[in-house]
Amino acid sequence: MLRLRSCVLTHLLSSPSASPFPSSLHRLISAAAPAVSSNPGFAAEEYLVATCGLTRAQALKASTKLSHVKSPSKPDAVLDFLAGLGISSADVAALVVKDPLFLCTSVDKTLSPNVAELTGLGFSISEIARLVSIARAGFRCRSIVSKLHYYLPLFVSIENLLRALKFNDSIVAYGLERSQRASKLNLAFLRECGLGDCDIAKVCIAVPWMLTTNVEHVRAIVACAEGVGVPRESRMFRHTLHAVACLGKEKIAAKVEYLKNTFRWSDAEVGIAVSKFPSVLLRCKEALQSRSEFLISELGLEPAYIAHRPAMLSYNLERRLRPRYYVAKFLKENELLERERDYYSTVTISDKVFMEKFIHPHKVAAPHLAEDYATVCSGEVPARFIFA
Repeated sequence: MLRLRSCVLTHLLSSPSASPFPSSLHRLISAAAPAVSSNPGFAAEEYLVATCGLTRAQALKASTKLSHVKSPSKPDAVLDFLAGLGISSADVAALVVKDPLFLCTSVDKTLSPNVAELTGLGFSISEIARLVSIARAGFRCRSIVSKLHYYLPLFVSIENLLRALKFNDSIVAYGLERSQRASKLNLAFLRECGLGDCDIAKVCIAVPWMLTTNVEHVRAIVACAEGVGVPRESRMFRHTLHAVACLGKEKIAAKVEYLKNTFRWSDAEVGIAVSKFPSVLLRCKEALQSRSEFLISELGLEPAYIAHRPAMLSYNLERRLRPRYYVAKFLKENELLERERDYYSTVTISDKVFMEKFIHPHKVAAPHLAEDYATVCSGEVPARFIFA
């Protein structure tokens, strides 16, 4: 049963047409609101455990932020407000652990007005609930609405904005003037680099702190991206910015050296590979090593061949690279291929096309091929795929 203070009900129910809550919830609250009794004392730690669902250790730490609270009336109102948004008990507990002062926020003066204005920007109740869990302290400030109104056009959609906030809430944590000043400088510089607004938005969704960081930091990221061989005019430039921003200059330099040693690439070949597939910089060493051993040592592919086709490094070794090689090798050994097939083209086609071109045409000549292919995709090598 919801525990709503009469003042909160007055605010939320006074204008049903303007209420941000669903009509069904509005009616439920109207029918179920009990009388409110005053409580002269407030034991914060016990309240956090019994009412908010915190562990004893979490409550002990969080209660230090609530020593000034003398009554449960405001925390009760906040909890009822969060329940009205459909936020689960587990998410409420996580919110309180991260930001105990959220329980001290005024529902009348801050939370409900924020909801009302955000629905005016196009946010649904479920999106506002997600925003509360993500922004936490940012949501208990009235300025969050103006901040989101400012950034929403850049991110194009509310979903993109929420994704960006999930990775970095500095957009709503900083003051609007400060964040606007930083973002204007960074946006202007990225446009100077030849990035369009669509590309900038995609970069900022993946690396949202690039909006609010110092512009010199962004300049350093751009310089590092160019240093690994990806020019600003490349369509892969924004992907390279993402990789550099995630790793940093020192780790990028170390990864470039690792790529050179692992795939026997020259500086120029590393530049070619990265310019075609920047995400290779984000691949873990173990994955890169296993692919090098298979592609170079087992298949005998030339390092230059791989450098010009680095996307093959993105495919699963056990479920795609190795099985398709075995099928092509089997067909060649049994003279079932009409012509020599390029390995890269064999790997990059879809599963459906691969089956149509390499498996189905040979049902009579190789009736077990489909079964053997499925077996090798599961991690076992059938006897027919063991070549002398």
